[in-house]
Amino acid sequence: MSTSNASSDYPVRLTGELEQNLSRWLWLVKMILAIPHYIVLAGLWGAFGVATVLAATAILFTGRYPRTLFNFNVGVLRWNWRVGFYVYAALGTDRYPPFTLARTDYPADIDVAYPEHMSRGLVLVKWLLVAPHLLIIGLLVTDLLPYPWITGSGATTSGLGPIGGYSVLNLIVVLAGFFLLITGKYPRALFDLLIGISRWTYRVLTYLAFMHDEYPPFRLDPGPHEPIEIHERSISPYVAATMSRTAGE
Repeated sequence: MSTSNASSDYPVRLTGELEQNLSRWLWLVKMILAIPHYIVLAGLWGAFGVATVLAATAILFTGRYPRTLFNFNVGVLRWNWRVGFYVYAALGTDRYPPFTLARTDYPADIDVAYPEHMSRGLVLVKWLLVAPHLLIIGLLVTDLLPYPWITGSGATTSGLGPIGGYSVLNLIVVLAGFFLLITGKYPRALFDLLIGISRWTYRVLTYLAFMHDEYPPFRLDPGPHEPIEIHERSISPYVAATMSRTAGE
C-alpha cells in the first residue's frame, strides 16, 4: 500500500482536521451521545440505496447521473463521515456533528466532483472490477469481533457505521482513545493512518455507488488532506480558514 503524496485529480476528496486539546474522557461516551445520528443515518442509508438504484438505471439509459440524486448521496456520505470522524472512525474532534446534508465549517468533510457524462457499460461491471479493493478494504473494515446480539448489513457492519462489532479500523480508534486517556495526546501516526483507511474506503464506496468512473487507486493516502492542491472554493470553510491562517503565519 503506497503512501505516496503524488499529485492526483481523483474526484473524491476527503478531509479531516485533528482537533487540538481533545478531552481525555469524552471519547468514552461519544458512542452514546451520537445515538440520534445513528437513527437518522439508518434512514438516510436506506434512501441512499434507493437513490443509487435509480441513478444506475438513469446512467444505463442516458449516460448521466441525475444531479438531484447525486447531491443527496453526497450529502449522506458527508453526514456519515462527520459522525465517523467524531466517534467510531477517528475520534478526531469533540465538536458534535451537525444534523445536515449540506456543507458546514465542521473539521471533517467529503466532496465528490459531479460527472457530466458516465459510461453506461461500467454500471454493469463495477462491482466485479472493484473486487480486489474489496478484498483489501474488507481486511480493515470488516468486523472481527461482532456483537452476537446485533446483525446488519451495509454501512452498519463495514466500518462505515457505528454498530455491528469491531473491525481493525475500530480497534485502532480504541487504541488511539486509550493513548488520549492516559497521556492526553492523540498519536499523529494513528490519526493519519485512520484517515488514510477512511479515504480509501470512501473512494471505493463512491465508485461502487456509480458516482464516478475513475477507478480507485491502490494506495493509502494518510493525513488530513488529499495529496493534491485544493483550492479554497472547493473545500469546506473550516479547512479554508485553517489554510489561510497557516499561510499568514
